[in-house]
Amino acid sequence: MEEGKSTVRAVDRALDILLCFTEKTDWAMMEIAERTGLHKSTVHRMLATLEEKGFIERDKNTERYHLGLKVWELSANLSRTDDQATIWLPEMVRLRDQLGETVSIYVRDGSERIRIQAVQSNHPVRRVAPVGVRLPLYAGASSKVLVAYADNLVQESIMNSHQWASSTDMELYRSQLQDTLEKGYATSFEERETGVAAISSPIFDRAGLLAAALSVSGPASRLTLDKMEQYAPVMMEAARVMSTMVR
Repeated sequence: MEEGKSTVRAVDRALDILLCFTEKTDWAMMEIAERTGLHKSTVHRMLATLEEKGFIERDKNTERYHLGLKVWELSANLSRTDDQATIWLPEMVRLRDQLGETVSIYVRDGSERIRIQAVQSNHPVRRVAPVGVRLPLYAGASSKVLVAYADNLVQESIMNSHQWASSTDMELYRSQLQDTLEKGYATSFEERETGVAAISSPIFDRAGLLAAALSVSGPASRLTLDKMEQYAPVMMEAARVMSTMVR
């Protein structure tokens, strides 16, 4: 029994190390130890094993680690038939071409949101949206959509999470959630990043439950509040079309 526990713990630690690479592309061993809370000797052994299996590669000049080719081999075998983010991609490209700004898809994971798909704007000055990034739920247009359309128990759990910003004006935030439900979309203007604005609409599954948040973001100088209100009907229609694609 003890051996089984040890095996599970080892897998858990190895996955914690791999998950570090969702935050940035390369790490030093001591950085990984600090990030995971593991002893440096444990991290050293785990990295050696992951490197041997091809999941991690080490730059011998800098002694920093990055993901290995084995990760890409695994991702190449993902089933694209059921990959919802891929199914939505053509409609996202159409929306980007129509509005000219960066288009993203977000889903909620606990008290965070994850960008699972993005189509970058063609403007020289644009909002760059890397796929896979995790962001907080207390700020941003897509966050409001993801929280507003969650059930009450989930909402309370999210807003009582330790990850929630203590500086949030909860009365104002709750009124913004209600406004999102009434309008069918949410906006944000320099809430999380200076100079960035966004508008977001909900995508629903066949049962009428929230599947994801469709977002258009760009420089606040170009994506003004008036412009976002003009874009709202286009956004909601695109989200409606994408809802029909949910499997």
